[in-house]
Amino acid sequence: MRWEPVVETALSIAAVQEADGGIPWPEGHVDAWNHVECLMAMGVAGLTGPVRRGYDWLVRTQRVDGSWPMKLVGGQAVERGGESNHAAYVAVGVWHELLVTGDVGFAREMWPVVRSALDFVVGLQTTRGEIVWERAADGRPAAYALLTGCASIHQGLRCGVLLGERLGDPQPDWELAADRLAHVLTAHPEAFADKSRFSMDWYYPVLGGAVRGPAARARLDAEWAVFVVPGLGVRCVSDQPWVTGAESCELVLTLDALGDREEALRIFTDMQRLRHEDGSYWTGWQFTNEKWFPHERSAYTAAAVVLAADALYGHTPASGLFRDAGSILGERPAQDCGCSHAGSPA
Repeated sequence: MRWEPVVETALSIAAVQEADGGIPWPEGHVDAWNHVECLMAMGVAGLTGPVRRGYDWLVRTQRVDGSWPMKLVGGQAVERGGESNHAAYVAVGVWHELLVTGDVGFAREMWPVVRSALDFVVGLQTTRGEIVWERAADGRPAAYALLTGCASIHQGLRCGVLLGERLGDPQPDWELAADRLAHVLTAHPEAFADKSRFSMDWYYPVLGGAVRGPAARARLDAEWAVFVVPGLGVRCVSDQPWVTGAESCELVLTLDALGDREEALRIFTDMQRLRHEDGSYWTGWQFTNEKWFPHERSAYTAAAVVLAADALYGHTPASGLFRDAGSILGERPAQDCGCSHAGSPA
C-alpha cells in the first residue's frame, strides 16, 4: 500500500481542527474520546503541530475531577456529565504519542492529565469490577455500565500502567482495576446494559484486550454473519442495512490483534468504497437505499482508517498498540467466582 493516501486522510482531519485545537464531530461538538482518536491518527502521519495543539486543548478543558464534559462546543460545555471511557482514552493517546515520537518530555508534561483522568475512571468502578459509564454534573455516578465503554477503558488502564512505569511513577491500583475489569468483561455479561444490537459490543472486548485467544475467536465467529456484510464492511447495528467506516476499521484492528491479517485486509479493502476524492471518508453507507448515511464525512472515521492502515502495514512504532492491549492478561477466575455483588461507586 502506498502511504501517501493515508497521509491525505490524516490531513483531512487536520483540515477540520478548530482554532482552539478541538476536533469536532460533523455536527460541531467535541468529545474527548473521538478527539484523542483523531490526534492518534494525525500522529501516525507525522502531523506533530496539529497533534500537540490537540493535546493543549485537552489540558485546557480537563476539569478538576479529571474528567472532560461529555460535549463541548466552542470550548464550552453543552453536556456537562463526564464519561468514564472518554477520560480513560487520553492514556491511550499519550502512550501512542510516546511510541510514535519517543518524546518522553511530552509524556511527562501530559502525565498529570493522565493520572487525574484515570483516577476519575477508577473512582467509578463498582465492587464487582465494572466501571459505570458516567458521573453526572451533580456528582452522582450512573446506575449502569456499558460493555463497549468498559472494554475501551480496559485498554486505557493498561496504557496508563505502561506509561507510569516508563515515567517512574508506577500505578498498581490501575493495574488491579484493569484486572478486575477484564474479569467482569469475560465472566459477567449481566454487569452491562444490553446494547447487543451494536456491533461495538460484539468486537470491543477483543479490541480492548480483555478477551484474546480461542475465546476471542469464538466470540467473533458467533456473530460474524450478523454484523459483517460481505464486500461492504461492518454494520453499525444488527437490524439496519447500514455499514460504517469506523466500525469496519475497528474490526480490522481487532482481527489484526488476533493475527488474522488476511481477513483484516479483506475488510479494510471492502470499506474503501467510503473514501472521498479528498482523502476523507463518508461515515457510512445505507446499502438498501444505496446512499451515504448520514450524509457526512467524519474525522473519527478517517482516524479509524489511518490507525487500521498503520496496524496492517507497520508504518510507526505504535502500529502494535491494539495488538499489545491484551499482552499482559493473566489467568481469569472461573465463572463461578462468587463476585456477583455490584455495589455502586461513591
